[in-house]
Amino acid sequence: MQIDCDLFYNKRRISIIPMGFCYPGKGKSGDLPPRPECAELWHARLLSELPRLRLRVLVGKYAQDYYLGSKRRSLPDTVRAWQDCLPDFFPLPHPSPRNIRWFRNHPWFEAEVLPAFRERVAGILTDYCRYVYPDQSGRPDNTQCNPRAII
Repeated sequence: MQIDCDLFYNKRRISIIPMGFCYPGKGKSGDLPPRPECAELWHARLLSELPRLRLRVLVGKYAQDYYLGSKRRSLPDTVRAWQDCLPDFFPLPHPSPRNIRWFRNHPWFEAEVLPAFRERVAGILTDYCRYVYPDQSGRPDNTQCNPRAII
C-alpha cells in the first residue's frame, strides 16, 4: 500500500479481518486452510461495526473464494480482472514469501495492479480525511491526511 506505519495501524482508518481467527494447523505444503465456520460466524458481525467501509482487500485465494463466489476465477485471472470487483472489493495475491515465484511469473501485477491499488487506497484515505477534518488549515502535520504524499 506504501503508507506509513502510523496510518496503517490506525484502527479508525484501516481494519484487518482474517478469514480465520485461530491457527488451523500445518499441512503438507504449508498451513491448512482457515476453518470455514470462522468467516460464517464472525465476518457479518464485524463488518456491521464498520459503517464507513469503502473497500475490502481480498488477500489470497480463501478470501476471494468466500467473497467473490461465482465471480471467482483462477488467482491470476481474478487479480488481473480487479476492476470487475470494484467498488467493494480489490483482490490481491497473498504476499507470502512462498509466492515469490508467482510474483516473478506475473510481472503485470507489479506494473499494473499495484499502482492501481495504491491509487485506490490513497483516494479512499484522502476522502476519509476530508470527512473527519473538513478544515485542515489548523493541523500541524497535513501529511497524516494526505496519503498521496507518501505513495
